[in-house]
Amino acid sequence: MEKIALITGANKGIGFEIAKLLAGQGVTTIVGARDEERGRAAAERLGQPYVRLDVTDEQSVAAAAKWIDGEYGRLDILVNNAGVTGDPAGFLPSAATAAHLREVYETNVFGVVTVTNAMLPLLRRSPAGRIVNMSSELGSLAMAADPASPFAEVNIVGYNSSKSALNMITVGYAKELKDTPIKVNAANPGYCATDLNQHQGFRTAEQGAAIAVKLATLDENGPTAAFMEDAGDVPW
Repeated sequence: MEKIALITGANKGIGFEIAKLLAGQGVTTIVGARDEERGRAAAERLGQPYVRLDVTDEQSVAAAAKWIDGEYGRLDILVNNAGVTGDPAGFLPSAATAAHLREVYETNVFGVVTVTNAMLPLLRRSPAGRIVNMSSELGSLAMAADPASPFAEVNIVGYNSSKSALNMITVGYAKELKDTPIKVNAANPGYCATDLNQHQGFRTAEQGAAIAVKLATLDENGPTAAFMEDAGDVPW
C-alpha cells in the first residue's frame, strides 16, 4: 500500500527536500504551503500533489484535512516543518515583547497543535502513522545551559523557547498515542543554509531533511518520544 505524507512549509528549504526524498521512496507526498503559487510550483517540480495550508489559520487547516480525507482517506506521515524565527528586534529576552513571542509561537507551537489535531483522525486510519516535528538543537535546555556548547551563546528567546515547547508537545502526543501504531518524534536538522537564517548554515537543506525522512519511515521497532539528529539522540 502506497504511503501518503503531508509536509507543511514544503515549498522550499528543508520542507521541499523532505518532500523530494520521500517522493523518491515512492511516497505520495502532499506539498503543504500557504502561498498557492509557490506551493503549486514546488509540487509540479516534484510531480506531487499540493494543498493550500496556512498553519496559523484553523479554517485553512480544516479545509486541507477535508481535502486529504476526500482524496486519500487516510494519512500515513505528517511532518510539521513550517517554522519562523520572528522579528530580529525581539531576539534578546530583554528586547522581546509579547507580540514578538506570539508571532513565533503562532507558527512553531500553536500551528503544530492545530495541524496535528486536524490530521490525527486520518493518521489513526494508517497501519503505521508517523508524526515528525521539526525542532532544533537551539531548543535543547541542556545544550543552552552548557557554557561549553557551541549553541550556548545563541540567545534567540522566541525561536529557542518555541522549539523547547515543541519538544514537550512531541512527548505529550507520544504519551497519549503510546497504545496506537502512531509514533511521534522530534527531528534536529542541524544548522542548514535556508531562508530562515539567510543561508548562513553550514549544512545543506537536503542534509537537514535526512533525519526527518528517517523518523517518518520508522518501522514498528523504532522509537517514539525521541529527539534525534543524524548522529543519534539530542539531549533535551
